[in-house]
Amino acid sequence: MGVERKWLFTLFTVAFLSLTFLFLSSFSIFTSSKPLPSFVHHGSHYPPAFAYFITGGNGDKNRIFRLLLAIYHPRNRYLLHLGMDASDKERQGLAAAVISVPAIRAFGNADVVGNADYVTHLGSSNVAITLRAAAIMMKLDSGWNWFVTLSARDYPLITQDDLSHVFSTVRRDLNFIEHTGDLGWKESDRFQPIVVDPGTYLARRSQIFQATQKRKTPDAFKLFTGSQWVILSRSFLEFCLFGWDNLPRKLLMYFTNVKLSQEGYFHSVICNAPEFKNTTVNGDLRYMIWDNPPQMEPHALNVSVYGQMVESGAAFARQFDADDPVLDMIDKKILQRGRNQVVPGAWCSGQRSWWVDPCSQWGDVNILKPGSQAKKLEESVSVLLDDWNSQTNQCQTSGE
Repeated sequence: MGVERKWLFTLFTVAFLSLTFLFLSSFSIFTSSKPLPSFVHHGSHYPPAFAYFITGGNGDKNRIFRLLLAIYHPRNRYLLHLGMDASDKERQGLAAAVISVPAIRAFGNADVVGNADYVTHLGSSNVAITLRAAAIMMKLDSGWNWFVTLSARDYPLITQDDLSHVFSTVRRDLNFIEHTGDLGWKESDRFQPIVVDPGTYLARRSQIFQATQKRKTPDAFKLFTGSQWVILSRSFLEFCLFGWDNLPRKLLMYFTNVKLSQEGYFHSVICNAPEFKNTTVNGDLRYMIWDNPPQMEPHALNVSVYGQMVESGAAFARQFDADDPVLDMIDKKILQRGRNQVVPGAWCSGQRSWWVDPCSQWGDVNILKPGSQAKKLEESVSVLLDDWNSQTNQCQTSGE
């Protein structure tokens, strides 16, 4: 074995062991969790619930808090992660803001990560962080059905009553994950280069290490790629975390050294697992505007595309600049959310006012009242499900 290959093997082993440690270790959290009140009911006879994992970095405290208010519902679970580049003061400020909301304080269903990790675009750190988040949210709450990844640059285009209403008719084992087996240019640019993400084992931010050599595309499993923004079923995540075969761990070892692991790990696991490959609905329910070919990030959205966003039938949109006026338009016209207030739903029983939070009082949190955007989302989901029903193999690769 040559010197460079020995070096690569050592880096590969260290990175994999570090990633596994990060995955198995648990988050420390600022806000104290407690069981949901007994009048929050979960199960097949009740609306579905969602586990939201929201990430951001230095300076994103207010953006994450605003996003939390825009997607809050007592039936859901929330985990907020400000990356290591944010200060402890900012992290503590976010935790204080979270518990200042009467409903969140009463239901105890939102937590802030205390022992944070770096949030990076490149490398495998994001996969480790996401797996850890899913594991801790399973431990905190046994009732949620789908796991949703969001960033501080995202914002909803529907209320949670809309989302739960539409997903009430969706099979709860389905996964909304945009994917393709046609790797194209990504094969040589994203998958074949060998990289090591220092974020998996160093306490400081550093550029990823990239080897001069490339590796062949594996033939033991098929690679898939797609959007990193996913809506994953609880059953699939249980397979990834506590898998009854070695597939999730084998692919985790491979994707430890992939340049953009979050664009391929879950996609490849689900499409190589016989019991899950036909639960893949090929869409992420996000509204984004990309260059062609796509760059690292989509275009920033603003007032000029508000009409397109509203009519898109997407559940979420990205990316937005902080406090862009279009966010105020979404709050006012779609969410009907007052400043520093959660989005009013059927569960809110207080007087509606821009000065008084109607959700500081509540009634039955298990009922829904969908709004006008629910119909648009329903149409989008229906199209995706029609396409899903028409396929006998939802994870076909190019040419099959």
